[in-house]
Amino acid sequence: MQFLIAPELMVFSWHSTPRPLALKDLRGKVVVIAAFQMLCPGCVSHGLPQAANIAQIFATDAVQVIGLHCVFEHHEVQGTQEALSAFIHEYRWPFPIAIDAHAEGHRIPRTMEALALQGTPSLVLIDADGAIRHKHFGRPADMLVGAQIMELVGMANAARRPEPVAPSRDPIGPEDCAQGACPA
Repeated sequence: MQFLIAPELMVFSWHSTPRPLALKDLRGKVVVIAAFQMLCPGCVSHGLPQAANIAQIFATDAVQVIGLHCVFEHHEVQGTQEALSAFIHEYRWPFPIAIDAHAEGHRIPRTMEALALQGTPSLVLIDADGAIRHKHFGRPADMLVGAQIMELVGMANAARRPEPVAPSRDPIGPEDCAQGACPA
């Protein structure tokens, strides 16, 4: 099965990170993108807390969680950087968050559209090679998401692990039993 490489994030600002993040720079890690809106009840009650739990449970050298604020309604209320900054501060979300960019004349933000997301909350799991492996809309079970992330982390670790090399041995004969090395 062939998987699509995730499109690069098209955002116009970042919060809670010293520098902007790029998916190409995160190769080698599993990336979890949590798409949300501040005024989305499912995002606040489940989507973002799930993303925070993922960020807390998984090592940062293996998994990178990114929040993607996708404003496609109520722009005047939730579309400002100040509103998002206050929201991040109040809830203390522990991962980098970007504001998805808008294309003139389009209702759906650019990254959200490129990922073909149906709405918010959405969760996108990207493997260590940059391929989209899973997408969830709504409220996926924590156990399912955790299992999928563990599978992707395991795949990444297996790819980094060198092939085992059989130890070289000198032929052992029955005469070696006296020295403690008896052939089977």
